[in-house]
Amino acid sequence: MKIKPKIAIVDYGVGNLRSLIRAFLYLGTHAGITEEIKEISDSDALVLPGDGAFAAGMKGLAMRNLSKPVTEMAKLGKPVLGICLGAQILMSEGFEFGHFKGLSLIPGQVVKFPKALGEKIPHIGWNELILRKKVWKGTILERIKPKSNVYFIHSYIMKPKSSSDVFAFTKYGNCEFASVIARGNIWGCQFHPEKSGSVGLAIINNFIKIVQAHG
Repeated sequence: MKIKPKIAIVDYGVGNLRSLIRAFLYLGTHAGITEEIKEISDSDALVLPGDGAFAAGMKGLAMRNLSKPVTEMAKLGKPVLGICLGAQILMSEGFEFGHFKGLSLIPGQVVKFPKALGEKIPHIGWNELILRKKVWKGTILERIKPKSNVYFIHSYIMKPKSSSDVFAFTKYGNCEFASVIARGNIWGCQFHPEKSGSVGLAIINNFIKIVQAHG
């Protein structure tokens, strides 16, 4: 019998934390909400949730002195999952209400949807995941069918520097944007898996499997 992983959901002042906790519990795994540095450092994996602006997210980490512990965990090879804003702050910099540095765990920028989008901003609701590869074993997209629908709510998009860091993208109006990013042990979902029904639960469960395999 495998030991259940110790997953820390990082509370940095933003995010839909309770629904995420319920999703992990539904899958039989306990994940604890914390802003304590020691609890984060002692965990097997991190989840960075988040709703809101890039600047607020980075400020929330800075106020709690959590930027360094999070980046250190990632650099140690511990699995990290960013969700919505939590995925965006994994990038190098963001341009929402100014220019702000991110965690720089995946090189790239967070920018506003293009002006010629042809759709309303923010992008709210269900939309398709377009997968870039066919074989996803051992990733958060394992057994996820192409064009599965997941739930989005955002006004800014991630633009990784390297296309190899984009695992799935989504079309909205005249724009194709990165909806799943990954580099090594670091994963980011622009959508909310905890609000995305059975598909989202499968993605979270795949992350749990990654954490178990890592341990």
